[in-house]
Amino acid sequence: MGSINYSGFSLFNIHFPTKLVVHVEVNRLEKLNAFNRDTWTQLRDIFNLISIDPNVRVVILSGAGEKAFTSGLEISPKSMALLNGGDYEEERARFVTRRAIRDFQDSISAIENCLKPVIGLVHGIAFGLAIDILCATDIRICTSDVQFSVKEVDLALAADIGTLQRLPKVVKSLSWCKDVVYTARVFGAQEALEQGFVSKVAENKQKGFEDALELANVIAAKSPVAVQGSKHLINYSKDRTVQEGLEYTATWNAFAIGRDMKDAIAAALSKSKPRYGKL
Repeated sequence: MGSINYSGFSLFNIHFPTKLVVHVEVNRLEKLNAFNRDTWTQLRDIFNLISIDPNVRVVILSGAGEKAFTSGLEISPKSMALLNGGDYEEERARFVTRRAIRDFQDSISAIENCLKPVIGLVHGIAFGLAIDILCATDIRICTSDVQFSVKEVDLALAADIGTLQRLPKVVKSLSWCKDVVYTARVFGAQEALEQGFVSKVAENKQKGFEDALELANVIAAKSPVAVQGSKHLINYSKDRTVQEGLEYTATWNAFAIGRDMKDAIAAALSKSKPRYGKL
């Protein structure tokens, strides 16, 4: 394990399958990995730590067990009370609800804001919040048995944790995006692949993890300055004009180009593999 201690997160399994790659697994088997407030708070804290851990270059995010990546938000009196203002009345309850939603949003955004690239490995049930989480990852791999659904409208709710903002930018068709959002229908691996929501389909969870780890190891061997810079620049540029992105990238690289590029060129000339320092 890396120098940062990840042992205090009771609702997640965290381990290092290979050097520089961390595997974060949601672990609430009895609830089909559904999220309550403690779960999303721990998720945020984990990714904030990973972001500054020099011993991590790539993250694999998955769900424990064979049945579900996550079934979404836990439907319980406690969680519903939290999102409905608790014991407060009238307009005060709306402020409490807004704070709870923003806290939830920030926890999921911690995945997107993590400096390290995140590979989402999804299997089984992936409803509601699962889509929010996956949209915040960088690369998505699913199993052939996956069942996706943007489930919120079935709860008389507009999805409010990131799907409506990120999914239209992830998939190929806005029409298809609105179809699955408005209907809450279940769709599978092949449809997700066709629409660009996932980049690969694996026959089962074990094979999916092997594929994710192979990909993670390839990325982890690259310059962390280049990989983390690329993630930052893609995320910056996707909501801005091409010209704004180019201007910002020029400034970024003016400061980022250095030792790693020298090492990469030297390795290419000597036909050896470059070794990059921690970041």
